[in-house]
Amino acid sequence: MTAPVRENLSGLDLRAEIERLRKERNAVILAHYYQKPEIQDLADFVGDSLELSRKAADTDADVIAFCGVKFMAETAKILSPQKTVILPDMDAGCSLEDSCPPEQFARFRAAHPDHIALTYINCSAAVKALSDIIVTSSSAETIISQIPESQKIIFGPDRHLGGYLNRKFGRDMLLWPGVCIVHEAFSETELLKLKAQHPGAPVAAHPECPPHIVDHADYVGSTSGILQFAKSFPGDTLIVATEPHIIHQMELALPEKTFIGAPGADGNCNCNICPYMALNTMEKLYLALRDLKPQIEMDEGLRLAARKSLDRMLEMASGTVGKGDLGRA
Repeated sequence: MTAPVRENLSGLDLRAEIERLRKERNAVILAHYYQKPEIQDLADFVGDSLELSRKAADTDADVIAFCGVKFMAETAKILSPQKTVILPDMDAGCSLEDSCPPEQFARFRAAHPDHIALTYINCSAAVKALSDIIVTSSSAETIISQIPESQKIIFGPDRHLGGYLNRKFGRDMLLWPGVCIVHEAFSETELLKLKAQHPGAPVAAHPECPPHIVDHADYVGSTSGILQFAKSFPGDTLIVATEPHIIHQMELALPEKTFIGAPGADGNCNCNICPYMALNTMEKLYLALRDLKPQIEMDEGLRLAARKSLDRMLEMASGTVGKGDLGRA
């Protein structure tokens, strides 16, 4: 098979071309916190995945260019079916999504018919369609606190987030064995060394981290929650145990403070940078806006089924669902 011919874009002012195409296409550009700084800096919105999809849905844009990973762009399509949703690189996946193939999840659900499926948003649209309630790292605690203790729960695909919720709420959810390869890479030994070098510096960790990292954290929360903690903690140095590109937003907002990414196994590896997020580049964003591809396409039946579990989450996060309404979707 002949390899595709790569275009030579070296003579283009990519920033200017992206700005031109943004206007021509009536596009909104979304960038997750884990994107490279140059992409964050030109985005209309920077944030967590669901937050970005909801903001895009509220715009009059015809095109959503989602600089993130595939499940995030799928969520944007679920919420904005009338809009064209493009992803700069369709290979930008997620280790959590990969760990939970829909056919295996369907069999797992069938083997536990007395359980509801509380599913982390880092999964495919097909797995969302098989779920009862979707959660984000920022809404999970609010939602699980509304589910009666007598109700048996399957939680997937992140066993570390599920385990954190089990410990915090005294639950015994049945956990799918997926992990995020980025948050799995942090080293407890190296983190302790870093804490010793910066005595008094708090640690902010994402709940996708394993327990031996979370146990050393002063704050545990979503990416946006970690950003808010960075703005509010009283010290001048913060150790950050999540994908390090979030630090760009911290430095923009708080140039007087010092932010240090938690280390990987050898103390200075790049193993805590998400390789999937890194697939998106300025060149690929330009081409996606120019050609309107790769596009997210979705069967309407699948979209509506996935939308149901997302809507359940939004209702519960806003407190509009009673405990008697938590049966299987």
